[in-house]
Amino acid sequence: MGTVTDSATGEPIPFVNIVFKGTSIGVTSDFEGKYSIETLTPNDTLIASFIGYNRNLAVVNIGIFQVIDYVMASQHVQLADVIIRPGVNPAEVLLEKIIKNKPNNDRDHFGAYQYEAYTKIELDANNITEKFKNRRIYRPFQFIFDNVDTSSVNGKTYLPILLSETISDVYAKKDPKSFIEKIKATKISGINNQSAMQLLGDEFLGTNIYDNYIQIFQLNFVSPIADGSLPFYKYYLVDSAMVDGNWCYKVMYKPRHKQTYTFNGNFWVHDTTYAITSMEMRIAEDVNMNFVNDLVMSKSYQKIDGDNWVLSRDYVIGDFNLIENNNKTLGFFGKKTTTYRNYILDQPKDNEFYKAPVNVIIADSADKLSEEYWTNSRHEELTKDERTVYYMIDTLTTIPQFKTYIDIIEMVVTGYYVKGKFEIGPYASMLSFNAVEGARFRFGGRTSNAFSTKVMIGGYGAYGTLDNKFKYGGNVLYIINKNPRRALAGSFKYDLEQLGASQNAFREDFFLAFLFRRQPADKLSLVEEIKLSYEHEYFTGFSNTFILKNRNLYPIGGTKFEFYYQDEATQKIAKEDAITSAEVGVDLRFAYKERISMGNFERISLGAKYPILNIRYAYGIPNVFNSDYEYHKFQVSVKHWFNVLNFGWSRFRIEGGRIWGTLPYPLLKLHEGNETYFFDESAFNMMNYYEFVSDKYLKVFYTHHFNGILFNRIPLFRKLRWREVAFVTGLVGGMDQKNRDYSKFPEGMYTLDKPYFEAGAGIENIFKLLRVDAVWRLSYLDHPNTSPFGIRFSMQFNF
Repeated sequence: MGTVTDSATGEPIPFVNIVFKGTSIGVTSDFEGKYSIETLTPNDTLIASFIGYNRNLAVVNIGIFQVIDYVMASQHVQLADVIIRPGVNPAEVLLEKIIKNKPNNDRDHFGAYQYEAYTKIELDANNITEKFKNRRIYRPFQFIFDNVDTSSVNGKTYLPILLSETISDVYAKKDPKSFIEKIKATKISGINNQSAMQLLGDEFLGTNIYDNYIQIFQLNFVSPIADGSLPFYKYYLVDSAMVDGNWCYKVMYKPRHKQTYTFNGNFWVHDTTYAITSMEMRIAEDVNMNFVNDLVMSKSYQKIDGDNWVLSRDYVIGDFNLIENNNKTLGFFGKKTTTYRNYILDQPKDNEFYKAPVNVIIADSADKLSEEYWTNSRHEELTKDERTVYYMIDTLTTIPQFKTYIDIIEMVVTGYYVKGKFEIGPYASMLSFNAVEGARFRFGGRTSNAFSTKVMIGGYGAYGTLDNKFKYGGNVLYIINKNPRRALAGSFKYDLEQLGASQNAFREDFFLAFLFRRQPADKLSLVEEIKLSYEHEYFTGFSNTFILKNRNLYPIGGTKFEFYYQDEATQKIAKEDAITSAEVGVDLRFAYKERISMGNFERISLGAKYPILNIRYAYGIPNVFNSDYEYHKFQVSVKHWFNVLNFGWSRFRIEGGRIWGTLPYPLLKLHEGNETYFFDESAFNMMNYYEFVSDKYLKVFYTHHFNGILFNRIPLFRKLRWREVAFVTGLVGGMDQKNRDYSKFPEGMYTLDKPYFEAGAGIENIFKLLRVDAVWRLSYLDHPNTSPFGIRFSMQFNF
């Protein structure tokens, strides 16, 4: 790699051709005169040439990384007069024809197509300096540094640490639109996890340049050949040549504006079909994106069956670091190389073939194939670096110190310390504070994977210094089948709980929770609960959970639950020590085409292409386990996120519910409030706990993240890389008269006689971590202990 400059002015020279002598292997310098080139074909001479300059030759030392800078001298050729008149940019003329012919050149225009894909994904640690190698922590692993190499993308030293290989058959159909990837072989260094295999096939980081927007880490980048790309890019026609028997033009492009989600790069286009034959894209240097120093994509296409151009090779490399443009802190390269062959066009299979509920299907024998199979089936041989990764990881996993470091990392990430067959934790809950218990001490744990990968048993005990009461809980989880998931679970607890808190709220026993409260935690209830459940997943994203539970709610702090009841035609008031319920229920969850990451017991949703639907029904059984109440509860919710062109992205959640029966207020819907300064996207942040109760309701949450669309145009904010966010939440509800009459509400609790609204605007990406929101409460402003305005903050990790 290197830079090309003018010998007289020192200015960089763009569009210079840099080619290995006697070959067609070459590149063109970019707008800053920079270039990089890498080849597996040995050659000892690299030539730089450009019209009006003397040709430069440089000696190449084969097999090592080099920086070769060219200083080009002008030929001082006297040209005849040339008259230049205004006209149309020829590159834009080509662009217009490319866009017009996109429907014919995008492979998605075929009625159906299939191919075999071979995908390699490599993870490398970069910025490997001598100081880094000599740290005491790495002394037991010095042998791994024999494999350090240098990247031709940005000149950083790197150490390969992970490699995956996947061979899959991919099937796609236009109408109805369907995509299925069947992974028939997979191999990952140091990892044996099917969910990881699912994520590392051809679909992972797959992009299509013919789409108007190219999605990278949930951000929409404008494609260089998008229908409306001219307002975003400048184009330059720089070359024409015969490429593999096809006359092609070369166009270079760059962003028109700063900090827009665009690329720098170039493409070659066929002069007859106006199909792209190759494309290089590099994210704009100043793009408002976190943790990404650089990301380069290179795509090559081949012509088959006449004039049909299809993708033949796709290469992506990203340079990631917590601190961008830093060559001292440890970072990572992520590389993905995919090659394609055995295309079959317009030969669709039966419709039933495409009706799989998941996009990626893994063969049972995919990770059990022999080395001979891989040698014969790889589309290309492994490089020396790639062959080394398997050996290095296998050796590392046998070193005790390496296992110790892995244990420490797991403790930080999971919150549990693994000791043999047991895990102690969560350590963030061992000490906490609240107004009821005072200082709360908690000790607990669970069994580890060394105990069993089928059964996990957990438990804890806690004690409060103010109430002098002992609390406890326990659980057991038995995995009948991992994928699709079939699991039995049971739990019991005798502990404090905040009714009316959202699922995303701070745990009450989180050791720093008391710092963020805006009101004392004095609305807790004591809960005694036994719960049994069975989860039955039919396929990834579609499952039922059957639940049976018995709950006793006890008031604390000297108060009583007060409600009215009918007794021999005489209405009397009662103060109860407990409310007992027995409930059987079923939950349905449908997330079509969902992607998940799973361990032996836990799983994380990585999102779905379509809205996620949850339906919940519960029946309260009277006269069972001392229950006094019969009721029906029904709840349905849907949530989704989506990009809005290049104006950022939105997330919404809608939930509605209905409760039938005559019940005390703790068994009705206590709407989610938030009495902390920490922003909760699943709650009403200016609403208090126990402020509103309903037996029928509808609530809506909508948030839009603008990704800096305004701040990127203001010089000061552009440097800060802050981003705008806005949201609105609403709630409508009501209560049957019989439930209004049944309970005596505590002071500060109300029913919803009109809609409740909140709205807010905020700034996120402060120090890449913080988000600060200004929140306005727009209704029920006359309620005590409430405020019409508040500032809330939160922490989040976004690219």
